[in-house]
Amino acid sequence: MKDRIFIEGQNIYLRNLKKEDIYENYIHWFDDEQVCRTNSHHRFPNSEQDMIKYIENTSNSNFQLVLGIINKKNEIHIGNVSLQNINYINRSAEFAIIIGEKEYWGKGYGKECGKLIIEHGFSELNLNRVYCGTFSENIGMQKLAEKLGFNKEGIRCEAEFKNGKYVDIIEFGLLKRNWK
Repeated sequence: MKDRIFIEGQNIYLRNLKKEDIYENYIHWFDDEQVCRTNSHHRFPNSEQDMIKYIENTSNSNFQLVLGIINKKNEIHIGNVSLQNINYINRSAEFAIIIGEKEYWGKGYGKECGKLIIEHGFSELNLNRVYCGTFSENIGMQKLAEKLGFNKEGIRCEAEFKNGKYVDIIEFGLLKRNWK
């Protein structure tokens, strides 16, 4: 069955997550120490039931938009991108992304899908501000935030405990008026 495309880009498209995704590599991303080294995942084992619940909950929510990133060339689900914690009063949302398929790291897919979902947030969800936070060690996410036009807004010192130590979270924000 052909996927229902929600947002289409040049090299990827974004679509709803579906239960069948977990039976491919998706279920393994959050158990992969390398994929999760600089994010808040990989603290508890991931189960099939948890993944199904997550997909059902995100599909039925107007407060988070979680989409699968699909490579157009080979139809592989390479990651997820989201606007979560959508606040309709403050008109803000948190941007998050994970590229779980390591062979797609550093090839521009994060930037492409980031642009697509942020544009959707500003133009269709009427957001005024999109923000994100990342581990101080996550240089790739910091570079992505800057490439997407986010400004560094501050640091939450020792805000997360990961890999046996406390790490700082670098906060970024992007206002609609500054979106390119």
